[in-house]
Amino acid sequence: MPVISYSPVILTVPGRPVDLQVRVSAPTTGTDLPIILLSHGHGFANNLSSLNGYAPLANDWAARGFVVVQPTHLSSRTLTSLVADAPGAPYFWRSRAEDMSQILDQFDAIENAVPGLAGRVNREHVAVAGHSLGGFTTTQLLGAQIVDPETGEIADLREPRIKQGIVLAAPGRGDVLNGPMADAIDFARTIDFSTMTTPALVVIGDKDDSQHFTDLGPEWHADPYHLAPAPKSLLTVFGAEHLLGGIQGYDAAETTDEDPQRVATIAQLTAAYLQTQFHVDETAFQTAADELVKLASVEAK
Repeated sequence: MPVISYSPVILTVPGRPVDLQVRVSAPTTGTDLPIILLSHGHGFANNLSSLNGYAPLANDWAARGFVVVQPTHLSSRTLTSLVADAPGAPYFWRSRAEDMSQILDQFDAIENAVPGLAGRVNREHVAVAGHSLGGFTTTQLLGAQIVDPETGEIADLREPRIKQGIVLAAPGRGDVLNGPMADAIDFARTIDFSTMTTPALVVIGDKDDSQHFTDLGPEWHADPYHLAPAPKSLLTVFGAEHLLGGIQGYDAAETTDEDPQRVATIAQLTAAYLQTQFHVDETAFQTAADELVKLASVEAK
């Protein structure tokens, strides 16, 4: 169905170095619409790591009946000159998760800012999705814990208002980090998925070999499925590398495995998963999995 995309909606957050800006994409018609909070990754391109990225997913999800809210996290390259010396730079792992809670706290302002959206949203049906570093943010919001490397204290950033998760090519366990870039994500060394109790679909590419972080191979990205408690589902996309066919932007030069059909498959299956979980269509996920069996496999626990 037709989609409206509105940005920026500007939210003031006390103590944040800059205001929190978000993009909202939603279908032009319909009510009782579930929410997807979409966390961008930490890629090399400027605007793909911001509210302007991930259009292939955001537009598709909105057309399928979701309200998609995309923040520009402090880790975005669009903000580097403004926040380079701020606490938590350059990855802002804690702030990224807190951004999503702020969005839910200020959702009245978001609904009122976007023309035609007020009164059409189901705030009980909230999901979080994220890719790569955004996937790490997603696992935290679903309950995964880490030991803060600066304080030595356990960081629990679970957001109870979030009922479902879509974890896209996220980092796996930290005790196998041995690649040349391992120290760059030192905060991830203590990730504990055993506390990630919120239901989720973990999405991986069977060619996503992140040698710069670990020599464990593509299976490393499945750790949020294998090491977290049920209920969880695992979607393995055949032939997909880390950018999963190009989910981060249309025709992005940094995509190494560009494949529009692969992106469409991921968009369809992830939307169908949430439609089933939120009881919009009880058979949507199984039907989509059966239709796309040659492009991806699904397992669950």
